[in-house]
Amino acid sequence: MPELVTLKIDGREITASERNTILEAARDANIYIPNLCSNEELTPYGACRLCMVEIVHGKKTRLVTSCNYEVTEGLEVKTNTERVLRVRRLVIELLLTRNPKHPALRKIADELGVVETRFGIDFKGCIMCGQCVRTCREVVGVSAIGFKSRGHTRKVATPFDESPPDCIACGSCSYICPVQVIPMEDKNGVRKIWKTDFPLQKCAQCGRYFAPIKQLEYFQKLVNLPEDHFNKCKNCR
Repeated sequence: MPELVTLKIDGREITASERNTILEAARDANIYIPNLCSNEELTPYGACRLCMVEIVHGKKTRLVTSCNYEVTEGLEVKTNTERVLRVRRLVIELLLTRNPKHPALRKIADELGVVETRFGIDFKGCIMCGQCVRTCREVVGVSAIGFKSRGHTRKVATPFDESPPDCIACGSCSYICPVQVIPMEDKNGVRKIWKTDFPLQKCAQCGRYFAPIKQLEYFQKLVNLPEDHFNKCKNCR
């Protein structure tokens, strides 16, 4: 069983599990640290860099990403030093070059006093937080999408930018995206995602389309369910 440790965040002494990250400990203590790539269901990743904080151990101080740095006994954390704020302002400016008007980014920018980015706009929508890729791999267990290329051309994509053979059209990537740039539409018995049409299952009783057939087949094989288990929607079972 994890032991408890005592640390300080912004001068407040708090107790947390030794397996907690600084971000988790701060959340439990109602101390706000901005972030865009962290999700409790996913392995800490440290992609967006907005959650940078300054830590003190003895006479040494350094900047770390709070979402993947675990707490330790006697750790001192500062979340709003000028050093921290300079980094966050730079990060949000870089993110604004990719998606300058999204409410989630604008909210953080306003909190940091950033009116606009100093860098040229190169609108891509995606902010490369990686939540969609990690959700597909870690939660769904499919790995239908991934990262492609490097540098400013890096993007989330399907293999060879073609219809993803392993995608089950569950929509988890679209739901988890903090800036809503993965389009998904259900229309006329078909779900469209990643430029691919996936037929939806029609309830044998009420006639409502309720889930992608490929997703239901995946679950059926995963837990060895009868072939007719998903013939009806949850409301008609």
